Amino acid sequence: MRYIQATVVVMLLLIALPGHTQSIRGNVVDAVSRQPIESALVINADDPTSRTSTNANGDFVLPSGKRIQVSFVGYKPALIETDPRSRMLISLTPDVIDLKDVVLQSNAVSRFSSLSKIDLDIRPVKNTQELLRLVPGLFIAQHAGGGKAEQIFLRGFDVDHGTDVQVSVDGMPVNMVSHAHGQGYADAHFIIPETVNNIDFGAGPYYTRQGNLNTAGYVSFSTYKNIARSLVQVEGGRFNSFRTLAMIDLLKKNKDRQSAYIAADFNYTDGPTISKQVFRRLNLFGKYNLQISGKTNLSATLSSFSSSWDASGQVPERAVADGTIDRFGSIDPSEGGNTARYNANLQLNTRFHNGSSWENQAYYSRYLFTLYSNFTFYLNDPVNGDEIEQGESRNIFGYQSKFSQQHFIGKSTLYSTYGAGIRYDATNDSRLSNVVNRKFISDIKRGDIREANAFAFMGQQLNTGNWIIDAGLRLDYFHFRYADKLSTVQLPAQRKAILSPKLNIQYSVNPYLQFFVKAGKGFHSNDTRVVIENSGREILPAAYGTDLGMILKPTKNLYLSLAAWHLHLDQEFVYVGDAGVIEPSGKSKRQGIDLVARYQFSKKFFANANFNFTRPRAIGEPKGNDYIPLAPAFTSVGGIYYKAVQGFNGGISYRYIQDRPANEDNSIVAKGYFLLDASVNYTRPRYEIGLALENMFNTKWNEAQFATESRLYNEANPVTELHFTPGTPIYARVKLAVFF
Repeated sequence: MRYIQATVVVMLLLIALPGHTQSIRGNVVDAVSRQPIESALVINADDPTSRTSTNANGDFVLPSGKRIQVSFVGYKPALIETDPRSRMLISLTPDVIDLKDVVLQSNAVSRFSSLSKIDLDIRPVKNTQELLRLVPGLFIAQHAGGGKAEQIFLRGFDVDHGTDVQVSVDGMPVNMVSHAHGQGYADAHFIIPETVNNIDFGAGPYYTRQGNLNTAGYVSFSTYKNIARSLVQVEGGRFNSFRTLAMIDLLKKNKDRQSAYIAADFNYTDGPTISKQVFRRLNLFGKYNLQISGKTNLSATLSSFSSSWDASGQVPERAVADGTIDRFGSIDPSEGGNTARYNANLQLNTRFHNGSSWENQAYYSRYLFTLYSNFTFYLNDPVNGDEIEQGESRNIFGYQSKFSQQHFIGKSTLYSTYGAGIRYDATNDSRLSNVVNRKFISDIKRGDIREANAFAFMGQQLNTGNWIIDAGLRLDYFHFRYADKLSTVQLPAQRKAILSPKLNIQYSVNPYLQFFVKAGKGFHSNDTRVVIENSGREILPAAYGTDLGMILKPTKNLYLSLAAWHLHLDQEFVYVGDAGVIEPSGKSKRQGIDLVARYQFSKKFFANANFNFTRPRAIGEPKGNDYIPLAPAFTSVGGIYYKAVQGFNGGISYRYIQDRPANEDNSIVAKGYFLLDASVNYTRPRYEIGLALENMFNTKWNEAQFATESRLYNEANPVTELHFTPGTPIYARVKLAVFF
């Protein structure tokens, strides 16, 4: 309640401030690709205290100024004579990356997304997993060689596949609510990594635009509006792995008015397991942009994704120890599955003469999913085994609208944002079934889900002097309905609303030191089936978070961010896959420290590292029995990279996760690991050749790990112990790319 009262008071004070709309307006783009540049710094050259930055569309509004200086990391700065009579189009020329260009500014628009842009530039990614690993503090594990969504870890959460991290691409949600395999399931493999222009991210529940599942944090990918050149690429590596990629620029002329490109990506691998994975994935992507008028822009995106695979599944430690199977063997080799997703995304952005803007977005997804798993082997059925099928077909419809406005009060700026929208999920034949060798035996659960989420939000950000005061309020309303195909008795639908206030304050001492405090309320929804079966109890448990931190640049080439944080969750959810239920496991709290460091030794030599310390504990449990299974206590990722425009490029990166409890009393431990990867590329204007080496020291490690009760075929009694999927051994990959 205190969150709500404080936030409402601040918002009312900010809204009451008077303002005027005299302004300099413009748009900043890349001079080569014509791609809009987000977070470019725009300063009144005659009054440096008057400054702003560009939004996601490259637009900016400044109160006044005869000359402005425009700059962004990786581009040559430009000094421009202004023309208040018309909207300016400013082109920045690409240049070498220089960390000294990163300025800690008092600006409400900038979210310091330039950091992720630097990481993308110096460490090109090869798959969607690598995209997620660029998010500071986020750690992942893969269950099935790229067939399933990754298991995500962030801020002391085992997020499963997305229960507490909201993921989106170009404003379209990736997470699946009430999913057949787990709440919030976020399979981002339909994203072709080379199409990603920027990654916006945030830890904690402090962001007004982010709603359901934003408790530990959010990740928002944005794809290129335009591409600078076409590309054809082939890759090949160990385990009979290969990948082909093509990105074709369709309209090379007059890109400021319209642009279009398509991309296609095909992957195949047999994987390191004894039973071949026969993994196939095909991605198609197309994007078209049209400037309908001087004020209105249209962006249309179509994409498709399909994959199929076999999997060896998780293996019990005892079966490997006694020689029953190899580490890369399997108990049930018939695991695997197939999935597909087809997306249409339409965005219409309109700018008004006074600098305000109106963004509208409509999207549709068609989704298909089938997964075969066996977690417990012969625990429940000692004859046929415990193999299960999880599956669904789904349609997602969504619409959202946002109106943004700026008011200038002297040298202060008030940014106002108002938004609303709805998401509707219609899941047909969502099922959990007993199977043998993928052949149907009997149903455990089967039915149709209808889940609607309507929302509205308002945010007020005051940028005055060295201060930013950002207050927001969000309202979410849910309607849950489930048609149970295995019962003649249908339970009534359930409804619930939740109000989420946010308050963020930032103070910049100077361009090299900044302090911030964040406070907010977020939530994650429960699975519709569980909501209906429990008459609406534990529908939308809340999360309450606070951050206190600082950002500093002690030298021009060193960037540091330090945050101490606390998060309280009203209810943890644990998904029990073989029973098809989501079990509440009580309240929890997490406290931690996050440290982000970036250093540039020279024009071409960079280093980065993230360190994340967390103490996750269940509330109300006896000491020593209050561990949260699989919640990481310490993770770190980083590397050293050499980046040149042409010639040789490369780097060495590491990732480390400490041993962590696999059960509540820490009697079973999920083993930590330290891995090193390396890559080297030789780049010319027309081509690039490269070599990548993963797990270069051939470390023996476990990727996904769980404490599971299981029984093998020849065992009389079940055993609870660690089950794991083996991490990939040393793996080499070569590539050839041609640009045109």
